Amino acid sequence: MSTQATHSSLEGQHQFDVLIIGTGSAGLMSALQLSTDLSIALIAKDDVLEGSSFYAQGGISAVLDAHDNFDQHVADTLSTACGLADKEAVNFMVKNAPAAIDSLENSGVQFTKDNNAYHLTTEGGHSHRRVAHVADKTGQSIQINLLNNVKKRNNITLFEGYIAVDLLTQMDQCFGAYVLNKQTHKVESFVAHKTILATGGASKVYRYTSNPDTSTGDGIAMAKRAGCKIVNMEFAQFHPTCLYHPHAKSFLISEAIRGEGGKLHLPNGELFMHKYDERGELAPRDIVARAIDSEMKSGGLDCVYLDISFKGKDWIQQHFPTIFDKCLSFGIDISRQSIPVVPAAHYTCGGIDTNLDGQTDIKNLYAIGEVAHTRVHGANRMASNSLLECIVFAKSCAQDINQQALDSAHPSFNPWDASRVAPSNEKVVVTHLWDEVRAIMWNFVGIVRSDRRLNYAKHRLEQIEVEVNEYYSLYLISSDLVELRNLVKTAQIIIQSALARQESRGLHFNEDHPGLSKSVKNTII
Repeated sequence: MSTQATHSSLEGQHQFDVLIIGTGSAGLMSALQLSTDLSIALIAKDDVLEGSSFYAQGGISAVLDAHDNFDQHVADTLSTACGLADKEAVNFMVKNAPAAIDSLENSGVQFTKDNNAYHLTTEGGHSHRRVAHVADKTGQSIQINLLNNVKKRNNITLFEGYIAVDLLTQMDQCFGAYVLNKQTHKVESFVAHKTILATGGASKVYRYTSNPDTSTGDGIAMAKRAGCKIVNMEFAQFHPTCLYHPHAKSFLISEAIRGEGGKLHLPNGELFMHKYDERGELAPRDIVARAIDSEMKSGGLDCVYLDISFKGKDWIQQHFPTIFDKCLSFGIDISRQSIPVVPAAHYTCGGIDTNLDGQTDIKNLYAIGEVAHTRVHGANRMASNSLLECIVFAKSCAQDINQQALDSAHPSFNPWDASRVAPSNEKVVVTHLWDEVRAIMWNFVGIVRSDRRLNYAKHRLEQIEVEVNEYYSLYLISSDLVELRNLVKTAQIIIQSALARQESRGLHFNEDHPGLSKSVKNTII
């Protein structure tokens, strides 16, 4: 451990003890859990709060009720994961969940209470009420409070508007990253003894997604180029209920609405979930999303509807104020009308392979949060285990780093060389390819797949990769080009993983292989 939290910075070059790439709940919590003796660089590629964590509505799952227990939370998680979650990792996460809630409360998060007890909700896959929440804006509250605490730490330097380009590696070790300053349009070197990837998921690879624009698979693509194992990327979770409205970009309708009795129905009012699963609206997300997709395709529908109006206006405004106000802004009064909804890409269950401390198979490189494959989600993530995963593994990662002695000297790296490239006057190419990648993924690698569609996507992405790499080698990089390069690489990993899994399990459903394989194994790229 460093003896004092100092860092050096020359023009275009920075030296820190720890570099954290990403400012969602995992990135912010890891920064706060690291020793104040360490100098920390915290990189946000956009506004520091602009990430999936901020928009998480539902809550964070934990055993907080006397009628619940760890064994049942573990069992529910393993059941939802369809045989691919690691029991040791799930046990670790579940048993550290109450402490994660304590850490958040200590940071200022005020969970919704009822008679001085947590008001717990239930969501798909849970057998008990165990989702602690802050009304329907849990992620927003977590992010704001964690950020306020980060700003009080003298050892943490926040860099907003910086997007990581590639990791700095030597001899199978990571020593930081090249990072593009979006204001100066120059690439700077951030050299660090330890690097934490907390860059979030990759759902922006799909045309329709609940995620903000930042979720472009950056950490997964960088780690793959550096030589990390990437696991189970075929398991892209589609949230069943995203608001269907031409101006409602990426707005999620929380699963907690179905947890409180909300019913899905067709335009004629007919209920349909009972035809797909005995648990109805509380079936796991993969089942609900496929059911909606099936009804939309068979009926030629633009959307289906979710009704919670029977609860009454006062109750709805108390429990779902954000959703009520947002829908009302589009002319939908959910106390009187059903909500038009469609499935949308929501969560990346696979990612960079790690152990329980977030360590990857490259020395000094860690991954936490949605970018990581921490082995707790398997083939399908149970609702509200995502924020939990972020907090639990952020803490274990920081603890592991705190226990290590860090070198006093940093290795040297050559500055980024942009002398052989030119400014681009063909930015329309990047925009076109960006749109094409997302359309291909939605149409051919979506909720229901087939070998033929996957192979078409594979061949077209190979062509696009050639075009992107040529463009990347000729022109000065921009944030859009960096994201496109990562989007293409991540899309290829998803397709390669999907083709490798010759069965239908959890979130991966292939019409040509509708049954389960006898062997249960992870897909490793």
